[in-house]
Amino acid sequence: MNALWIIFWTTFLVVSALDLFVITHRHSPVGVNSALRWTGLWVAIALGYAAVIWWLHPNGRETAMLFVSGYLTEYSLSVDNLFVFILIFGMMRVGEHAQPKLIKLGIYLSIALRVVFILFGVALLHRFHWLIYLFGGVLVWTAWKMLVADEDNQVDPEKNLLNRAARRLLPLHDPGPGSRRLAMRVDGRLCITPLFLVFLVIGSTDVLFALDSIPAIMGITQDPFVVLTSNIFAVLGLNSLFFALRGVIGLFKFLKHGVSIILLFIGAKMIAGAYSPVEEWFKHHAFVSLLVIGLVLTVSIILSVWHARAFPAAVAASRKTT
Repeated sequence: MNALWIIFWTTFLVVSALDLFVITHRHSPVGVNSALRWTGLWVAIALGYAAVIWWLHPNGRETAMLFVSGYLTEYSLSVDNLFVFILIFGMMRVGEHAQPKLIKLGIYLSIALRVVFILFGVALLHRFHWLIYLFGGVLVWTAWKMLVADEDNQVDPEKNLLNRAARRLLPLHDPGPGSRRLAMRVDGRLCITPLFLVFLVIGSTDVLFALDSIPAIMGITQDPFVVLTSNIFAVLGLNSLFFALRGVIGLFKFLKHGVSIILLFIGAKMIAGAYSPVEEWFKHHAFVSLLVIGLVLTVSIILSVWHARAFPAAVAASRKTT
């Protein structure tokens, strides 16, 4: 286990340095093809770590499958989070020059929140096991809301409480186009900029997605090692994924539906676990969760690609709105 932790933290530091510094500090813009190649590399590294778990962990086969199940679930939530970021940038008219900085800050915040909330959730479940049924209910409710929500009304920065409070309580100064600063001094007075308001909106969505991560991963496993590593790997490389999604956002029309079905499955499984034979069956058949998650994601992506080819005008319209 010590070797697995050393490999994990070494990989985390190397990938973070490459993704958050080398890629975003290049002089030329990050194209979709380049971003997709980097994203593919980070996914391959995560799956490679699953192979290392299979090889080095005492219970390698089952733990590796739980890791991949947790990784795919949390990665799907992370992709949905990035879609929300793209929508926020469009609504709040954030220029491309400022987006890389805000994405980096959003990713750092997402990592911190996921670690804190998930470790807190693990501790709670170890002490109060009945909470798993409550978490299951939360997931079912979240899945339902995602399925019935109007995509255009999911994010409204003007109704965000943090945004509205900051506008009322803090002096606001707009330095004009081209600025990347979140705060600055004007006539000796510390003022926030419009980008700070954007960061507040992004931060509030990070909190919501981090809260979703607790019941989602707990429905798969309560092993602290799998919970932490699968979640951290899920947010590694999101910087390059953002640039890829920004260029092909219209190709993922049904991904949100797929994520909703996955959350519904996990939530139902957690609630059904109140009947002990069901709980024991899933514990000894970890491949079932992996199979369901992988199948749902594959179908949602295939349907999205089909829709993009069948209705190119709709895809073009969705790109214009972002």
